[in-house]
Amino acid sequence: MVRALQVLVVVILAAYWSVRPAPLPTEVLYGARHAPIQAPVAGTTGDTAADAPPDEAPDPTILTVDWRLLGLLDYRSTSVPPELARLKGRRVRIPGFIVPLEDFQERAKEFLLVPYFGACVHTPPPPPNQMVFVKLAGGPKSLALFDPVWVEGLLEVQRVNSPYGAVSFTMTGQRIVPYRED
Repeated sequence: MVRALQVLVVVILAAYWSVRPAPLPTEVLYGARHAPIQAPVAGTTGDTAADAPPDEAPDPTILTVDWRLLGLLDYRSTSVPPELARLKGRRVRIPGFIVPLEDFQERAKEFLLVPYFGACVHTPPPPPNQMVFVKLAGGPKSLALFDPVWVEGLLEVQRVNSPYGAVSFTMTGQRIVPYRED
């Protein structure tokens, strides 16, 4: 019986690894090709809250934030560096993967955004400064559970306890779009 369970676990893991999505490029997650903060275009507001089609260009007024910038937060002392303080009250977009807060959740109003696929599910969670608790404006939206996405909204440095551990950031999510390189 034990041997059969061991074989079953190996088969499940092999199947999982064979169909898992490709990870986001490292340069996108950690900023090698993209500046962590982009200057907004003067005279535009970019207050669209609806989900955009995947082929729509990103709003130039939204600041692109990478995980390296979020990692500057010292979550132990809660010291906020100036680079993160500048984001307060600004619309940002962050690439990543969605982790639902309940099992088998395909539509939700709240979730975690993490830098790599599978974070928090059956592995130790990332550090608090590498997770964002997203609460969507409006009603529940469909979640892309296996594909990378861009999540846009207002980012705050605020500690939250989630089912997967402490989280250092919250975001009022305004839009989720499938990930694609600019």
